[in-house]
Amino acid sequence: MILPFAILSLLAQSATCSLLPWPQHIFSNPTDDPQVKDGYRIPTVRESAVMARRMLRYEKYGTLSTVFPETNSSMTLENRPDSVGGSPLGLMEYFADCEPSTGNPTILAITITSSYKNVMAGSNITLSLRWHPNYHHPYSPAKLPRFALVGTLETLSEEEIKTQSISSCYSKYHPDVFWKPGNDIHESIWVRLAVKEIYWFGGFGDRAYIGWISKETWTNVTEEEIQACRLPGEHGTKKSMWNNFLRKLEL
Repeated sequence: MILPFAILSLLAQSATCSLLPWPQHIFSNPTDDPQVKDGYRIPTVRESAVMARRMLRYEKYGTLSTVFPETNSSMTLENRPDSVGGSPLGLMEYFADCEPSTGNPTILAITITSSYKNVMAGSNITLSLRWHPNYHHPYSPAKLPRFALVGTLETLSEEEIKTQSISSCYSKYHPDVFWKPGNDIHESIWVRLAVKEIYWFGGFGDRAYIGWISKETWTNVTEEEIQACRLPGEHGTKKSMWNNFLRKLEL
């Protein structure tokens, strides 16, 4: 009966963004000094930022969270119970990494939605996402990284939309999108989530960093770091994972 737990342990190994082997520290976070006894440590804040930026690059759905205004003003007028005033609202949202130099995700906002109305009424906004590995084994999502971006919405200018090829970039992530600006169904606009704060939850605390990542660190992650990083299970297959498991047992 030990096999399922051993396999889960293999799937929980740290990403190769970290230069050192599988971390083993219990309830302690490292400094950025890579010289740690026996070469075991949990990823640094910088390495965690790189993993988060790679997740932003390869994920495309998240949860957008806002808060209903206390009163249903003319700006947010909609058919909703008065009792939801001040309550949070979290809904699935499309996003795309179309401004990689900044780490600000691009969102196609439909102005009639409650999320957008809440923001226009003064709500804070958070985009949360988690990593979905491409292997098909039983695994524990609790062991995989997730994070939240706290910020504000900024409308993209026509010049930014054109020079950064926002529409074509977004279509690569979401070819099903038919509600781009100018459609006949809903009013929509291109916006960026201007990131102010980043909260990272890398997995279990004995092998992952859990805490805040500064905006400076988030913004300064390089394209080379993103390309060199590999997230847990990113290229895993049933055969390769099983072979790695057998090698661990020295069979």
